[in-house]
Amino acid sequence: MTDVSDAALQHLAEQVGEAARNHHHMLVTAESCTGGWIAKTLTDIAGSSGWFECGMAAYSYEAKQSLLSVRPQTLEQFGAVSRETVIEMVSGALANTGATLAVAVTGIAGPGGGTEDKPVGTVWIAWKRRGGYPKAEVFHFAGDREAVRRQTVAASLQGMLALAT
Repeated sequence: MTDVSDAALQHLAEQVGEAARNHHHMLVTAESCTGGWIAKTLTDIAGSSGWFECGMAAYSYEAKQSLLSVRPQTLEQFGAVSRETVIEMVSGALANTGATLAVAVTGIAGPGGGTEDKPVGTVWIAWKRRGGYPKAEVFHFAGDREAVRRQTVAASLQGMLALAT
């Protein structure tokens, strides 16, 4: 995942869109640290209305609870940047929409907000197909806020591509 340029992200989004269209999927994104960047990248593709359901940028605990059905206990016990939270986010995105494939991201893009346990660049990404089990993975991206977010978008799209085919 070395190239995270606009052109590379667009190419990945085009591949995701083609796979979604060919396999009759509708996509949903549940985004925290990327603030809707994944959804924007996907909807930049002409014809995306045929395979993109919706995107939610849920930064606050309240938004994660109301939009994505994340349990308050999960946020209190594990925090927003955790495997448990991202799994509830991706599951809630599917449960609350008509989509068949979901991606969820939560992380610390920086420059502040990091801790010893969860330094800046820590990002959890989860993917799930309707009726399937979620897959969650933690990443430790390097760079400034923009670099962390770009790498998150790229990793999210790569995971969606794998799930869509």
